[in-house]
Amino acid sequence: MKHAEEYRDGRLARALAARIARAAAPAARYHFMEFCGGHTHAIARYGIEDLLPDNVRLIHGPGCPVCVLPIGRIDAAIRLAERAEVTLCSYGDLMRVPGSRGTSLLRAKAAGADIRMVYSTLDALRIAEAEPDREVVFFAIGFETTTPPTALAIRLAADRKLKNFTVFCNHVLTPSAIQNILDSPDLRELGCVRLDGFIGPAHVSTVIGTEPYAFFAKEFEKAVVIAGFEPLDVMQSILMLINQVNEGRHEVENQYGRAVRRQGNERAKADVAEIFELRKSFEWRGLGMVPYSGLRLKSSYAAFDAERRFGIESVSTSDNAACECGAILRGAKRPTDCKLFGTVCTPETPMGSCMVSAEGACAAHWTYGRFRDRAREVS
Repeated sequence: MKHAEEYRDGRLARALAARIARAAAPAARYHFMEFCGGHTHAIARYGIEDLLPDNVRLIHGPGCPVCVLPIGRIDAAIRLAERAEVTLCSYGDLMRVPGSRGTSLLRAKAAGADIRMVYSTLDALRIAEAEPDREVVFFAIGFETTTPPTALAIRLAADRKLKNFTVFCNHVLTPSAIQNILDSPDLRELGCVRLDGFIGPAHVSTVIGTEPYAFFAKEFEKAVVIAGFEPLDVMQSILMLINQVNEGRHEVENQYGRAVRRQGNERAKADVAEIFELRKSFEWRGLGMVPYSGLRLKSSYAAFDAERRFGIESVSTSDNAACECGAILRGAKRPTDCKLFGTVCTPETPMGSCMVSAEGACAAHWTYGRFRDRAREVS
């Protein structure tokens, strides 16, 4: 197949659904977690769950980078932006993520803070070059996919000898979070469901490759299939996972072979390794403190580290007690299990981060899934 529409062919989708139904043993129960916000969005948008047998359940994981950022880091960014000399550059989704006490970057901007939405790290770099009297800070978030562009911006800033550009680094690592979900007794007590396998992330895997997932397949005996973003990609991956479970295999398979290689992108990984090092721990919304799951700038690039330059301290802050975003991110609950969903919490008035980003489980279900819920209730 060469074109996107071919990966959305309804006839092929129905044929795959029939194959999945035949492969799923009636007496078995299959639980697969997608660990990518793009997959969550695709599953909701194309109604993939409606095509699956009742004994095949998809579980939303912490695959949305905006969603997993804890409130403490949002609060730290707001405090930083409120400094008179600072211009904070942020991606658009982050602007509306609720901080503590009803704050957000958007509200801080309305109150006078110099906060600007950018589309790339290079946008922030250009602002720093154009306005040398401002301290320009890029609010960097994301998994392995968005880390190489941040590394590139830092290297360019060093080459151009920019003195007014820094990065507030919140980059996190996918494999560490997967291991935490599988290995942490604390999370099991918090209500994580049983998992038989993972629909592996697509964009992340184009960078890190398939090798990092081999540990989970071997040590935890979990099936892993790296999947593309289109509906037929996801459905084929589900079929591959079911076949692994039926056959008692625990392997890493790559459905997304047109973009993902075993070794990943060696150049991107080298760029990241040059600029960043591991933190001993980093807080994730819904998962708590996860060991060796976050990145920070190496001391050789300390001049571009906003945490060092401005003495940023992150204070762990509890989520809204009524918001179930944390439980949704670790797979313990669905969006509709939250009492706030669709009432006081909507994309226009988000109470939690899962309703902000298009990749968040709550936002995806609000946009697509709730209409199918109503159709089922009527029928």
